Amino acid sequence: MSIPLFDAHCDTLSRNYSPSHPYYGGGSLRRNSGHVDLERAHAAFGKYAQFFAVFGTWNSRDRCEGDSLYPKFREQYVLFRRTMEENAYLVSPCRTAEEAERANAAGKVAAFLSVEGAELLDCDLEKLRRAHGLGVRAVNLTWNFQNALSGSNLAGADRGLTPRGRDFVREMERLGMLVDVSHLSDPGFWDVAGLVQGPIVASHSNSRALYFHPRNLTDGQFTAIMEHQGVVGLNMAAQFLGDDPTLDDLVRVLERFLDLGGENTVALGGDWDGIEKAPAGVRDVTAWSLFYQRLKGLGYGQALLDKIFYKNWMRVVEQVCTM
Repeated sequence: MSIPLFDAHCDTLSRNYSPSHPYYGGGSLRRNSGHVDLERAHAAFGKYAQFFAVFGTWNSRDRCEGDSLYPKFREQYVLFRRTMEENAYLVSPCRTAEEAERANAAGKVAAFLSVEGAELLDCDLEKLRRAHGLGVRAVNLTWNFQNALSGSNLAGADRGLTPRGRDFVREMERLGMLVDVSHLSDPGFWDVAGLVQGPIVASHSNSRALYFHPRNLTDGQFTAIMEHQGVVGLNMAAQFLGDDPTLDDLVRVLERFLDLGGENTVALGGDWDGIEKAPAGVRDVTAWSLFYQRLKGLGYGQALLDKIFYKNWMRVVEQVCTM
């Protein structure tokens, strides 16, 4: 069966190209030993779109006060573009839903670019605009560190958006970029929800009601994203699902979100190549096929499966990423 897939988060760029990455494995986007590569995904899915995150602040040495992190963004961006050019027969860089649909129709992977942690743009409006011009269409305001925009889920968890953070979010919305609240502090989340007029997204977050972790969303937060016509991507990280989880635990997260009314909100964001451990039996991005078959066996209809696996993300990209 040909399964469509739109996954909103992987750290494959930094995992392959940054030796200081905790899961560094070398290789390339075309072929590697990690969770995601173009050849594997192209063979596994009928049509495939993926947000590739630029990421580079996994330890405190990478974020010395006063040092610009923008060169890290530029380095990974250049590698991304080079990969796109070298594998043009297999993948197309995309900025809009129309470009992604066109790439998929041509039998190619649709590759979107995101930034995980606005500190990689120095929390700077001009660098945000440059990143948008280079094709970035989503930004996590924080990773696990707090920054000049807001506190995160782990550091500065009591801090919401700063005035600079509010300006940054307003500019993202003006530019047509997805404001990604995964990793953000709870006060920061609610500041974003009160500020943004259109959709907000959580690219890779699960349910705090089912497993308490500050990285997971409360029912109220999920509902707020739903009311904004946004999207939440289910995360494959075991640490956000429980002790020794299986795919059944991820099914429970999905069903929790559906019970809240999230048929048009819940989607996928595996956090591939950025997680230490996945549920039992999950080896790589192709495990979404196992998840699909599990849901089909539980009686999920085709229309709902299409939304979860592809259409919900495509819809929000089409709505927001218009420039």
